[in-house]
Amino acid sequence: MSKLYLGKINLKKIDKSRIFEGKDGNKWIDVTLWLSDDPDEYGNEMAIQQSTKKDESKIYLGNAKAWEARQENKPGPENKEGVFQKSDINDLPGNDKTEDGLPF
Repeated sequence: MSKLYLGKINLKKIDKSRIFEGKDGNKWIDVTLWLSDDPDEYGNEMAIQQSTKKDESKIYLGNAKAWEARQENKPGPENKEGVFQKSDINDLPGNDKTEDGLPF
C-alpha cells in the first residue's frame, strides 16, 4: 500500500555547488531519504539529506511524517496541532458565517 509523506526542507542548508541542470533545463539536487522504524518526538518518520559522497559530512535538510486522512470528528492529537475542524472555524471571533458555516 502506498503512503504519502509530508515534509519540510530548509532551503538555506542546500549546498548550492551541488545543484545541477538536467536535460530538461530544470535545476535539481540529489537527496537521500531515511525512513525510521520509530517516529521522533514530533512524529517525524523520515529524514531528508542532500546526497554527499561517503567520506563527506552529511547535509541534513529536513524531515517528514506520514500523512493520514482523518475524519472531521476523529479524536486524537491530530486535532490539537493546528488542524482546524469546520466547527472550530465557526467559533472564531469576528467570524461572518456564510450559509455553510465557513467564513468565506
